[in-house]
Amino acid sequence: MITQDQLDNEFMYHAPKLEQLPKYNALREKAKEFASLIVELTPVCADQSAAIRKVREAVMTVNAAIAINS
Repeated sequence: MITQDQLDNEFMYHAPKLEQLPKYNALREKAKEFASLIVELTPVCADQSAAIRKVREAVMTVNAAIAINS
C-alpha cells in the first residue's frame, strides 16, 4: 500500500538539481530523435499522432522518475 509520505513525495514540486540537468537534456534529445524517425517513416495519421504523444508521455514519466527518485 502507498503511504502518505510516498504520496506527498509524488505530488510535491521537485526542483531540478544541477546534476540532473544532463539526464533531462540527454533524454529529450534522444526522444526528439525517435519522434523525428516516427514522423519520417510513417504517414500522417492518427497512429502517428498517438505514437508521438506516447513518446512525450514516456519522457514526462522518466522526468518524474529522475526528479522523484534522485
